Amino acid sequence: MRPLIVVSCLAVLLSLGACGPKLPSGVNSQALDDAVANAIGSPSTCVLVAQASDGKLTYRYGSNTVCARSINACDRPGLTTAQTELDLSRSTGAVRTASCDTAEGASRGVAWAAGPLPALLGKADRKMVYSAFMEGPEALSGREAKLRLEQAFARAGF
Repeated sequence: MRPLIVVSCLAVLLSLGACGPKLPSGVNSQALDDAVANAIGSPSTCVLVAQASDGKLTYRYGSNTVCARSINACDRPGLTTAQTELDLSRSTGAVRTASCDTAEGASRGVAWAAGPLPALLGKADRKMVYSAFMEGPEALSGREAKLRLEQAFARAGF
């Protein structure tokens, strides 16, 4: 009876792992996590990367809870999410950087960066888009978040 339980548990764990985002070949997950963490990482940072053609998620930095947050859009009225910004990047191909305060007295802010992922030399066939936000008391400007993220992607081989 015990071996059957162990095998069943392993099968469930393997199937769950197969459902997660899959990075392109040659991109090391830990190296990318480290590069993003060093660039704009915080407990309230979310980075999503998807294939431009079909929107299939290939990378997520940040928990599901963090990435699902609705936060000030900054450059237009209302709130937005990382997924909404990823979908807009996919449909328009536009680059977006924005930042604003998220709390009274400018004690917290948010930085947004989104757009097509720059192609690396020899990897021009990788058409991907990304969306990211960094929210908190030490949030960067949207432009700075974009620059740091794109350097992090390049360092990790994206």
